[in-house]
Amino acid sequence: MIKVKRLNEEEFVINCELIETLENTPDTVITLVNGHKYIVKEDIDTIIQKVKTFKKDIIKIVDSRNGV
Repeated sequence: MIKVKRLNEEEFVINCELIETLENTPDTVITLVNGHKYIVKEDIDTIIQKVKTFKKDIIKIVDSRNGV
C-alpha cells in the first residue's frame, strides 16, 4: 500500500499491487487493473519510488521472519 494525495491535498492509500498504468496527462493518472482511475499530485517517478520502497519493506519483513 502506498500513500498518495488527490489534487485537493486529501491523502489516501492505494494498493500498489493493483496498479496497471501510470500516465502524465499533465496530471498523474493511476489506473488500476479493475479500471478505476485516480488523479494524484505525485509525479510518476515519485509513485514508482514509493512502490519500490513498499516492496523492499515487505522483503525485509519476510527475510527477518526467515532468519535472513
